[in-house]
Amino acid sequence: MKTIEEKINYYKDALDLFDDGMDKYKFLIDQAKNAKKFPEEYRNDSFKVSGCQAQVWLVPKLNKNKLSFYYDSDAFISKGMVTILCDIYSDRSPSEIRSSDFNLLNILELNTLLTPGRRNGVYSMLEKIKEYANSYSI
Repeated sequence: MKTIEEKINYYKDALDLFDDGMDKYKFLIDQAKNAKKFPEEYRNDSFKVSGCQAQVWLVPKLNKNKLSFYYDSDAFISKGMVTILCDIYSDRSPSEIRSSDFNLLNILELNTLLTPGRRNGVYSMLEKIKEYANSYSI
């Protein structure tokens, strides 16, 4: 299994294939289309990520000391971003998530691609992932 850093570099390389911002947006939308089905019973306010322009749901799932997530959004760009973040941080121990360098995500250069509102949403998603990792003391 790839490390968090290797996954981030994978997405960096994928985004670098596109010169045009619209092509990068299409990549994010393609990620959204590849998302797993979201269980409807989790589509409630207790799992909603605050701070996102769109509605985003992020649900932790602990299995064999590995944390992964159910996720969804009602907007394709946000859904693409949460799909990427969950791919990077899922199937890891909470301590691995807690000890990871979240600043590594800066190499994806989302600040040049996303509007300030969407960047805030990505930051809120990351904060929620950290919060979930902190809630499991494994």
